[in-house]
Amino acid sequence: MLAGKKIGIGMSGSFCSLEASLKAIRALKETGADLYCIMSGMVYEEDSRFMDAKDVREQMEEITGHKIVTTIQEAEQFGPKDPLDLIVVLPCSANTMAKLANGLCDNALVMAIKATLRNLHPVVLGIFTNDALGNSGTNIMKLMNTKHIFFIPFGQDDPVKKPNSMVCDPNQLVPTCISALNNEQYQPVIISF
Repeated sequence: MLAGKKIGIGMSGSFCSLEASLKAIRALKETGADLYCIMSGMVYEEDSRFMDAKDVREQMEEITGHKIVTTIQEAEQFGPKDPLDLIVVLPCSANTMAKLANGLCDNALVMAIKATLRNLHPVVLGIFTNDALGNSGTNIMKLMNTKHIFFIPFGQDDPVKKPNSMVCDPNQLVPTCISALNNEQYQPVIISF
């Protein structure tokens, strides 16, 4: 179902989830999809205690076989000129969700998402945020009610120590993409870990 599909992989700044995201992206590549990576400046440039930016860049270029898209001008190609069949944002930070929910576009990743939506093609979000049940909750619900936006199933990762935090299950990336291409939200979208 995904073999030969042109799929964008957007990565935003949820550094603690990069390793799990890379594993899921490798599984997506094994389906035969043609992957293109678009990174926010934060992920492309900033080292964290979880991974060095250089390692993330090298792994993504090795997985996709394509140069990473980092500028708004490069991301514009995914509009009518060279459209994606689908774009996945994994990890998707609260900051990226807020931009999408409020129509802001200030980096390559958001431009690629907006270009994909312009073409009426699906966008799959894999959220990782410490305030999903706080300030980011309104953005999540707004995006859940937006045409062509779908979510990798997500739930509370630590309700005792981080009661507002929710993360997706990256292991459900492939079935979520298949459902999104059929214009359906993979269910259940709210899960328990």
